[in-house]
Amino acid sequence: MTDLAKVLGPLEAEIMRLLWAADGALTVRQVLGALNSGREAALAYTTVMTVMSRLADKGILSREPLGRGFAYQAALPDAAAIAVRNVLRDFGDAAIARFVDQVDADPSARERLRRLLEVES
Repeated sequence: MTDLAKVLGPLEAEIMRLLWAADGALTVRQVLGALNSGREAALAYTTVMTVMSRLADKGILSREPLGRGFAYQAALPDAAAIAVRNVLRDFGDAAIARFVDQVDADPSARERLRRLLEVES
């Protein structure tokens, strides 16, 4: 199972891969064309539009009005960011406390975190 498959459904994951690889925002029609390229059973426009709208509602995609529709782009950089955001949303401070417990119990993780915090400061 890929990291993305742990946090998103199959079609959501396909859409996110396309948007992460894109140079900029894409419309539903552009995503649909890329998804249906080489696909035996074509996806419907409304299916892709619904999934992309739901990803935007979840904060995984951002969207800007473009003509009569929207242009979408990834709001989060990768599967790990989606997972962390979901855990923090669902568990809040308890998740942070458990993370600290895990890092405290692992000297190498503690050192990696220390280095990351130095870079961010």
